[in-house]
Amino acid sequence: MTDLSATRAIEGEAQFGDYFALLKPRVMTLVVFTALVGMLVAPVAVHPFVGFCAILFIAVGGGASGALNMWWDADIDAVMRRTSGRPIPSGRVTGGEALAIGLALSGFSVVMLGLATNWAAAALLAFTIFFYAVIYSMWLKRSTPQNIVIGGAAGAFPPMIGWLAATGSLSLEPVLMFALVFLWTPPHFWALALFMRSDYDDAGVPMLTVTHGRPATRRHILAYSIVLAVFAVWLAVTAAGGPVYAVTAVALNAWLLRGAVQIVRRDESAAEADRYLVEKKFFKFSLLYLFLHFGALLADAGLRGAGVL
Repeated sequence: MTDLSATRAIEGEAQFGDYFALLKPRVMTLVVFTALVGMLVAPVAVHPFVGFCAILFIAVGGGASGALNMWWDADIDAVMRRTSGRPIPSGRVTGGEALAIGLALSGFSVVMLGLATNWAAAALLAFTIFFYAVIYSMWLKRSTPQNIVIGGAAGAFPPMIGWLAATGSLSLEPVLMFALVFLWTPPHFWALALFMRSDYDDAGVPMLTVTHGRPATRRHILAYSIVLAVFAVWLAVTAAGGPVYAVTAVALNAWLLRGAVQIVRRDESAAEADRYLVEKKFFKFSLLYLFLHFGALLADAGLRGAGVL
């Protein structure tokens, strides 16, 4: 069996891991975590089994979005170094298979989330899948340098879905959690684009670095980081926040702004000389930034549940 599997892999036939890769598991991790935090910080207790089912179906919906995105973007994925090894451009999975998987999982996740929790949460999950697959992937990504700005909403909906699954309604707290992810997305991806610009040039994707240049992108990173810091700290004074989140938000956003200022002060000769070291550090920090904010929200919720706060 091992020899057969190896032979199939060499010949390019799909393995289970290739179909799983269609679901963008790294992105799904963020979706699951932020949705879980949105559910657990809500002021309504959720039965563990119902909560498990809700997060599972939200994860499946996120995976469905990833499959639909890979189906549509297969042509540009094949051009970009960062994505050329994905299942479709590598030939291990066909576009038709990815489309079928994406559509099937979309319908399954929405219906099951509605049955497990409520139809408001299911409706927002359906809109999230539509937003990512159609509005972002099919329209914004290839037509405007604001693709990441507007398209970032797709990744920002999960904490709202988690909150809705628990409560059936929305309030300021989930909106601010949405804003935290939404405003984080542009500087996170623009930092990546600063040192991966050639990929977007080759693929014809109108990323800000391509349409406006790196200096303008650096200024945009600083501007969005300032607005992001305001909303991140604002969340600390709501019912979802607490002392752990407050300290975490102040420290992380001070570091964020420091990094953004360093980026905007650099010229291209300095960046090329050290191979975009500062930009890469900012990008790596941004990966931790969101998880630490939501982790702090979860810690405060745990302290409240234990009666400490």
